[in-house]
Amino acid sequence: MGNILQNIHLFRAIEAYPWELEKAVEALHYALSYDPENAKALHLMAKVYAEQLGDYETAKTYFESALASRLDLTDIYPDYIRLLTNNEDFEEAQKVIDFAKTVKGIDKAGIALAQGQLFESMAQFEDAERALKEAKQLALNDDFISFVENVLSRVKKKRKAQANENRILENQAKKETETQPKSWFQNRLNNFL
Repeated sequence: MGNILQNIHLFRAIEAYPWELEKAVEALHYALSYDPENAKALHLMAKVYAEQLGDYETAKTYFESALASRLDLTDIYPDYIRLLTNNEDFEEAQKVIDFAKTVKGIDKAGIALAQGQLFESMAQFEDAERALKEAKQLALNDDFISFVENVLSRVKKKRKAQANENRILENQAKKETETQPKSWFQNRLNNFL
């Protein structure tokens, strides 16, 4: 009986989120009171804290609890990786990505997209392009491919802008070294030669 009630509350929470937050949170509290280790309920509660309340630490705790409860629940990984990436926990996000690739039934294209977005956030644009191209190859959905192409286009623009900025900085450094006045000692040495 408890499992049925728990599932009913979980279904109510899923149905209410994100449009009716009060109902969703209330239903989640009921579901978690029946089973505090319900991975689906913990995952949805993490999303509430991350996406609606902006409470990163609490969301992270809920994500970790959800994964501790069920490592095979593939829906958790993309949301958790996005949270870690957005909050610049890059090393931890990479560890989650590496583990997620080993989970049976995971959306490999979605994880490759998350990898590309992680590299983009770290300004490693060439690596991001490689990961995004892999995501396109693994995709089984035209809409997803179109989305990845848009992300890839954005990353290419950022890479070009970064290359231009690096070129400008190199040119400025060269000009500064060329226009620096020579010291008295350098002039004296040049006169002897």
